[in-house]
Amino acid sequence: MANDPIHQFNLTTVVELPIAGINASLTNAGVYMIAAVALVTVFMLAGIRARALVPGRWQSLVEISYEFVADMVKSSAGTEGMRFFPLVFSLFMFILFANMMGMFPYFYTVTSQLVVTFAMAMLVISLVVGYGVFKHGIGWLKLFVLPGVPIVLLPLVTLIEVFSFITRPISLGVRLFANVLAGHIALKVFAGFIVLLLGTGAWWGIPLSILPLLLTIALTALEFLVAFLQAYVFAILTCIYLNDAIHPGH
Repeated sequence: MANDPIHQFNLTTVVELPIAGINASLTNAGVYMIAAVALVTVFMLAGIRARALVPGRWQSLVEISYEFVADMVKSSAGTEGMRFFPLVFSLFMFILFANMMGMFPYFYTVTSQLVVTFAMAMLVISLVVGYGVFKHGIGWLKLFVLPGVPIVLLPLVTLIEVFSFITRPISLGVRLFANVLAGHIALKVFAGFIVLLLGTGAWWGIPLSILPLLLTIALTALEFLVAFLQAYVFAILTCIYLNDAIHPGH
């Protein structure tokens, strides 16, 4: 199991919680989701505790995080989109901290579970549909009718737009899941090569292990970047989809 790159994603039960015949047990993924929320909370509260006019390093990090997401929301969904800022900020920080925690040895990567990423994607799309219908009524459906399309092609183009919208939660959830999963598998494979080469006991094992070692170091640095980029991509796509609810047809 030590050399199995898939073993790191296995779910294990931490606390058994059978409720009315339903298995509501707390798993290792649940534990790390709670840990991610706790870390985000501590990070934010510790950063704003001083509320200094001249911010220190920690307060600066909190303010940069806030301004980064706020600018993202305003540029993608306009000023009106700021009413969804708490949601976008929460998703961004949760995914970022969950991804970063998963980079440490023996830590579990929550976003490697499709059910987690798909649940967040469904939350976003459900909010888009719900708010769009609530604000615009039946007029929100003009989102699927592109202006300037010939009447003959309008049914086909509208059908394509509807299908594209339906697949949004799939692409949003799978994108995050697949990138995290693939990166961690690659890390495990290259790290396994190092162990296998050193374990041969032959003199050529040490020099040959240098290449996978260098690749593992480079891939680790890349995965830290991917951990941030995937949180950013999820958040920016959320803003773009929310813009469709706020300004359909634009």
